[in-house]
Amino acid sequence: MSYSVIRSGDRAETTTEWLTSRHGFSFGDHYDPANTHHGVLLVHNDEIVLPGQGFDAHPHRETEIVTWVTSGSLVHQDSAGHSGVVYPGLAQAMSAGTGVEHSERNDTWPHRDSAGAEPAHYVQMWLLPDEHGRTPSYDQHDIAADLTPGRLVAVASGDPTLDSAIRIANRSATLHAARLRRGQAVIVPTARFLHLFVTAGSVRFADTELTVGDTLRGSDLGGEPVTAVRDAEILMWAMATTLGE
Repeated sequence: MSYSVIRSGDRAETTTEWLTSRHGFSFGDHYDPANTHHGVLLVHNDEIVLPGQGFDAHPHRETEIVTWVTSGSLVHQDSAGHSGVVYPGLAQAMSAGTGVEHSERNDTWPHRDSAGAEPAHYVQMWLLPDEHGRTPSYDQHDIAADLTPGRLVAVASGDPTLDSAIRIANRSATLHAARLRRGQAVIVPTARFLHLFVTAGSVRFADTELTVGDTLRGSDLGGEPVTAVRDAEILMWAMATTLGE
């Protein structure tokens, strides 16, 4: 077992008049050859978009994109005809496949009065698919009722042996989420590569306390408890392979 910790303030940051984006890995103008991925996870952006703003239509291909909103909401629309609003407790993924354009904006949405009224805070994560040439696809599923405090929930996975709320096209990767009350713990799933990110509160792993925006990257983990120091929410990627394998 080995792990390292990346503190929130040590991440590279991109800012504009309407966007704050903190990068877990090399991204855009921020390139570090020693920090390009962990396992099969390529991008881990922690972003805040102001109301009425966002990313207009832009292309992606051969990428699995998973989005987790922590506050506010984000409107997705794409050139394959998919659309939806993403909000806390809703799992969302887009498989770019052979190529698709999409927009992500903090805009209004029918039947959701709060949409577009406050900053949208979300985490966006990118992985490569197992196979290229797939038809673009989109999936979202409200899992708020499953996020019972103290339970580890499989949010997105391509593992054929594991049920998850939404599916992605990478058999080696599973994203888990947990909401914990103070003192509650969940057990780290067996993982050759683990990426743990704190979206709210604080938790303890071994002798290390992690607070909002902190990341733990580990290898050959499994069975260790993650315990809430304060009420918390965490995202955990468990991965069996790394790039190039």
